[in-house]
Amino acid sequence: MTRSFVIAPQWIGDAVMTEPLLRRLRARGERITVGALPWVAPVYRAMPHVDAVIEFPFRHGGLQLRERRGLARQLEGQFDTAYVLPNSLKSALLPFLASIPRRVGYLGEARVGLLTHRLKNPKHKPPMVAFYSALSGEEGVEADRPQLALPPAQVDEVLRAQGLARGSYVVMAPGAEYGPAKRWPHFGALAQRLAQPVVLLGSAKEAELCEAIALQALGRTRNLAGKTSLLDAFALIAGAGSVVSNDSGLMHVAAAFGVPQVALFGSSSPLHTPPLNERAKVVWLKQDPEYAPPLDCSPCFERECPLGHFRCLNDVSAERVRALL
Repeated sequence: MTRSFVIAPQWIGDAVMTEPLLRRLRARGERITVGALPWVAPVYRAMPHVDAVIEFPFRHGGLQLRERRGLARQLEGQFDTAYVLPNSLKSALLPFLASIPRRVGYLGEARVGLLTHRLKNPKHKPPMVAFYSALSGEEGVEADRPQLALPPAQVDEVLRAQGLARGSYVVMAPGAEYGPAKRWPHFGALAQRLAQPVVLLGSAKEAELCEAIALQALGRTRNLAGKTSLLDAFALIAGAGSVVSNDSGLMHVAAAFGVPQVALFGSSSPLHTPPLNERAKVVWLKQDPEYAPPLDCSPCFERECPLGHFRCLNDVSAERVRALL
């Protein structure tokens, strides 16, 4: 069996979108170990075909060459192939320093000497799932869909601890790591209109945002942002009746669990990073023929609205989203 080492992306949503690639590798007999930063590693523990996960001791920024050399010495001789999913130079260093014979990745950031099998970056970048799956070298990757799974008993245990029943509550994920231009401002107004209990999920950095929503909703929500592990948040999503989110990592998590969801897009595009879920409903005013004046500025992919009006999300009403649930 080929021993494969996968260098994971650093964002939760991107990590979810690598799942079909790993499923392909496992199906052809490769034993998969994933190397990931600590906040991403739990995503791979929700993929049954991943054999092992190594948490990297690295920080944001800098090559951290000493740390990479130290880990490379521990990994030397353990793997036959490495798949380098991020496009950065430093992500390709570890497999090179560990002398992994076959190193697969996309060209970029002067990585020619670090990779043995190099794919050209497509001129028109495909959806991210297909972009990652193409590293398998196989055809037909356009139809790939991420799938996550947790043991039912694990989900039930988390729900029991929170006093929740499967399908009886709505999860809202109002954060978006990239910036305010991806955050819909009407989560509190939506929570006020729902009969079901609402659970707010997000990182510790989003706890204040979620608390403001909870106050606006007059106590009709439970703010668990920063109060659960990532795997427990996954269990809460898996057990939810529906999920409402921005274009964020938790949007992709909900899609991979196949939960009914409403995904709100503003500055970004569902043509590039859609929720790949047959039960997903996408709201993007850019594609709404009845919305006027047209949003010629969307998608801008900016952190803040460069024009200052923020129409792409401000003009999506809470009532419109409620009608989709």
